[in-house]
Amino acid sequence: MLPAKFIIVCSMLPRPRINTTQLKNTPIPLPSLQEQKEIVRQVDKLFTFADKLQLRYKKAKEYIVKLPQSVLAKAFRGELVPQDPNDEPAEKLLERIKEEKARLEAEMKVKKKRVVRKGKKILSAKASE
Repeated sequence: MLPAKFIIVCSMLPRPRINTTQLKNTPIPLPSLQEQKEIVRQVDKLFTFADKLQLRYKKAKEYIVKLPQSVLAKAFRGELVPQDPNDEPAEKLLERIKEEKARLEAEMKVKKKRVVRKGKKILSAKASE
């Protein structure tokens, strides 16, 4: 905290300032040597803690970057959930999916042909009127 002498002198001026002479003549209180050593010890302790925290952060960040890759790898190996022996093999499931897809595509082609034919009938009927 600034001594009262500084505050009084500075507040009287239109543009507050302190000259070198005033600064040299003003005593600045410092903590005792024992307090200074304790402050240094506490600051060193906090810096050590900050270094450890930063190291943990870097390790966690590396782990998070690798996590999606390892989850995907485990998923493909079937290690994420317990395997049910009654489940069908993946090959059979893929075959069923392909068959269903082919069936749906065939249905869509038939529906498109019907829509196109109906559209032509409507156009030809209007043209004859």
